[in-house]
Amino acid sequence: MTAKHYLFLFLFIFCFSSFPSHARFITGRPSPTGLLSDGISTVKNLPYLLLKPPVSAEESCEQSYGFLPCTTTVLGNMFLIIVYGYLMYLAATYLSYGSELLLEILGPGIVGGLFLPMLGALPDAMLILVSGLSGTAETAQSQVSVGMGLLAGSTVMLLTVIWGSCIIVGRCDLHDSVAIDGTNTKGFNLKESGVSTDIWTCYAARIMAISVIPFLIVQLPQALSSTSGRHLAVLIALIISLLMLVSYCVYQVFQPWIQRRRLAFAKHKHVISGILRHLKKHALGRLLTDDGEPDTEIIRKLFETIDENHDGGLSPSELRALIIGIRFEEIDLDQDDAVSKVIADFDTSRDNLVQEDEFVEGITKWINEAKQTGGAYLESNTGTFKFIDHFHQQTKREHALLGSEEQSDEVVENVENPRWISIKAVLMLLLGTLIAAAFADPLVDAVDNFSEATSIPSFFISFIALPLATNSSEAVSAIIFASRKKQRTASLTFSELYGAVTMNNVLCLSVFLALVYVRGLTWDFSSEVLVILIVCVVMGAFASFRTTFPLWTCSVAYILYPFSLGLVYVLDYIFGWS
Repeated sequence: MTAKHYLFLFLFIFCFSSFPSHARFITGRPSPTGLLSDGISTVKNLPYLLLKPPVSAEESCEQSYGFLPCTTTVLGNMFLIIVYGYLMYLAATYLSYGSELLLEILGPGIVGGLFLPMLGALPDAMLILVSGLSGTAETAQSQVSVGMGLLAGSTVMLLTVIWGSCIIVGRCDLHDSVAIDGTNTKGFNLKESGVSTDIWTCYAARIMAISVIPFLIVQLPQALSSTSGRHLAVLIALIISLLMLVSYCVYQVFQPWIQRRRLAFAKHKHVISGILRHLKKHALGRLLTDDGEPDTEIIRKLFETIDENHDGGLSPSELRALIIGIRFEEIDLDQDDAVSKVIADFDTSRDNLVQEDEFVEGITKWINEAKQTGGAYLESNTGTFKFIDHFHQQTKREHALLGSEEQSDEVVENVENPRWISIKAVLMLLLGTLIAAAFADPLVDAVDNFSEATSIPSFFISFIALPLATNSSEAVSAIIFASRKKQRTASLTFSELYGAVTMNNVLCLSVFLALVYVRGLTWDFSSEVLVILIVCVVMGAFASFRTTFPLWTCSVAYILYPFSLGLVYVLDYIFGWS
């Protein structure tokens, strides 16, 4: 059966079970004389067989919207959690698919930077919202733990289970601490196989680590054992969280432009290092004097060899011939663009020709820049300095870390029937939003009822079960991308994971803080906040300063998940820390 058939089946069950039903509760009543057994009162209630105390005949549940089914039994609520969770999974899937179609039509920028991250966090935000809007303030205070459990569980699951799984499925052979695309001959070697990402993924991890600042602010009064400033701390944290949300969206909008500028600069450094290595080779390594300064006489002789018509100036065609002769194989170089940038660097007279003095001055400036970057290391066998080679190697590494041009290319390919795809994308987004909005409240009620029926804290149910529904689409997408075993897809995968956690820390937290502030609820989630801080800071620091992750790093992520769950249990339900 397809997903649509399952959806229709669930809706049929909803409608069927929404009709009123009545039952008679059998209770043990002792015999008036004590001589005649009624068959019930003499049976002992074994505590390990009871999930909760007997339900009175007057106790009942409240149907969501007046017609959706509800129950007070364990199995009934478990079934409802599965059904509503599956519907939330469908909502997340429709939102994800609609977002991809919209991105295919409109490209990155505002769509990729503003709308897509918000749409991805919409199911979580919707569940958090309805958990704090239900009933009176007392009811909301009891149900709001479902929202906090979802927020903490979603963050922990993304950075532990899903992160570690992406390392395993995306592993490639490591050579010189860099993953080789599409190769997997090392199997499950913990040190010689792994995943490599670009520098932008490191930036995403750093932003994720910074996004925990509102958690620190709202938790400060409790850390100082102060009760008077808690409401004010919630307001300040809310304002800062909203400002960080706006800043993050602006960064996401302009990030493709920033990436293209960085790539263009890296290409220009490639041209500089390539020309310097070419001149050094034709000067037999004697491009510098014995004291490491540029040798102007050698540079002038090299100018004469490049000046083919010997007119005292290098024309664009002569510079183009020089660049073609160097053969920049490492990058996809636009030769005309490279020529124009060389002329812009050298041609101080603005006559579109590079004169001899301008050439000497320009090469001298490039050598000094390379010396500052690469260091003046003396080659013992030739007596020459090898910082130019160091500069070239560092430029190659920088270009590789920035990723390929495909990641920053904002040009959208022509698609067939864009109007129909646009309509389909909008319908998918609307359907996903409606499903998330309609079934978020019933899901929270089912979790709360299941918690009452089993005496299991609702936090643990929402921490473990709800993220499976709201993050399933992201998990499947991330694992599929990582399985392609390329640096580009690995970078996109982990950037999306860090971005999803960042949206949890700013968008979902903003919704949560707004509920707490407007409804006058009590912020009483110290252990949950501590778990979020530990996981975000540990994984953020781990991913902020490295671009290669050997296979053994997945064990760090997998260990953090049970550690987080155990920490909350120990702090909240053994030591009573809240």
